[in-house]
Amino acid sequence: MVAQHKLDFDLLSDRDNAVARQFGLVFVLSAPLRTAYGKFGIDLAKFNGDDSWTLPIPASYVIDRGGTIRYADVDPDYTVRAEPEEILKALRAAAG
Repeated sequence: MVAQHKLDFDLLSDRDNAVARQFGLVFVLSAPLRTAYGKFGIDLAKFNGDDSWTLPIPASYVIDRGGTIRYADVDPDYTVRAEPEEILKALRAAAG
């Protein structure tokens, strides 16, 4: 992703939802959702690397170099996401 889009910043991944789990940002899919995912050919066990049937709750954070969270946006509704301009504003503020 970094090479493809020529990004000049770190891009993090949470392969097993380990970090999301530490922050309470993981939910377990119900049996009907598991069936639906299977019908669409989505193999969460393969994607996640385990059989936990979990997904992270979408969240965006801006964390400064000192480790202070300068911006946070979390919503269990995956269709509700932070506005890019809000994140950019927080990034600019954190950069000083």
